[in-house]
Amino acid sequence: MPILWLRVALACYAVGLLYALLALTRTSSLLNRVALPAMSLGMVFQFVSLSEAVLLSGQLTLSSVHNSESLLALVVMAAFMVVYLVYRTTSPGIVVFPLVFVLTFVAATTQQPFLEVSPVMRRGWLFAHIAMIFIGYAALFLSFAASLLYLLQERSLKSKKPAAILQRLPALEVIDQIGYRSLLLGFPFMTLGLVAGSIVAQATYGRLDFLDPKIFLSLLMWAVYMVIVFTRWNAGWRGRRAAYLATGAMIAAVIAWSANYYSTIHRFVQS
Repeated sequence: MPILWLRVALACYAVGLLYALLALTRTSSLLNRVALPAMSLGMVFQFVSLSEAVLLSGQLTLSSVHNSESLLALVVMAAFMVVYLVYRTTSPGIVVFPLVFVLTFVAATTQQPFLEVSPVMRRGWLFAHIAMIFIGYAALFLSFAASLLYLLQERSLKSKKPAAILQRLPALEVIDQIGYRSLLLGFPFMTLGLVAGSIVAQATYGRLDFLDPKIFLSLLMWAVYMVIVFTRWNAGWRGRRAAYLATGAMIAAVIAWSANYYSTIHRFVQS
């Protein structure tokens, strides 16, 4: 049943994907009105899927990539909904909806590897590590979405024939504020998540191997994250430069996630 509900959620997210694909080429008020309720309904089914997985296993089984990617998609959607409630704009969905669809599609259709864990890793520290890291990822994704929208809107303002959807984007100041606040919210969670992860690794293996791909790339991602926050907070970087930095942080996050398949202490293996 969890996989059934997840596939129902995937069908709902397909509406959001269609909205994102068509938004840049044409104006569709009907699709715009349908996309948000469909994505909200998808969140409900995805939550039901994860809840049933917990009930069937008796614990929050995030060691499966199936559950991890599904949860990450749900957290990203929750972050998007917060932005929508504050700013009343669905424009970040142009980037967020395809990402959520891909994560859910992979979780719902492929044979999933699992994360090798020891008994100590099933304690509260593991849950804290995953929850905070995922919130940090979601905030980073939103910042990345805002960065792309900023670059598109800036280009639209300079163009003599902007696309219809670009005419409906929020002002550059609003887009920049979404990206900045997402960073400020996500950085503490990412930092605390890495601290919790180091505690889990230390308790499990008795050491931290900083040359391990997962640890090294996670620290590199955190360093890029910190540089972005520092330059925006102290140096006052905004606009195009901030957008390029957020894009770099997003690339670092994707590389750090892929390291899960190569790490010796934090590795996804086939079930």
